[in-house]
Amino acid sequence: MKPLIQGVKFEMLLGDKAFDADWLRSEIDDRGAIAVIPPKSNRKRKIECDFHAYRWRHLVENFFCNLKAFRRTATRYEKTDQSYRAMINLAAIKIALR
Repeated sequence: MKPLIQGVKFEMLLGDKAFDADWLRSEIDDRGAIAVIPPKSNRKRKIECDFHAYRWRHLVENFFCNLKAFRRTATRYEKTDQSYRAMINLAAIKIALR
């Protein structure tokens, strides 16, 4: 996970319980971002979670689930990043118009 977030600027990280790790929380805190991750049930020290912001994770997850219904984007037929981004934009417009 660490190499995936290097060089990426963000204000908030929305994650599920699988991302509840002390090293990740400290990394996010050092960068000045907010970690919205519910604590695991076996955590000894309970950590507060903003469940109002956590709802947004559900919307993002549903968008990617709907995006996978478009075969062209799911199998990545496009050759370049620019054309792939254009296909995602077209699929997002179609999803929004439903």
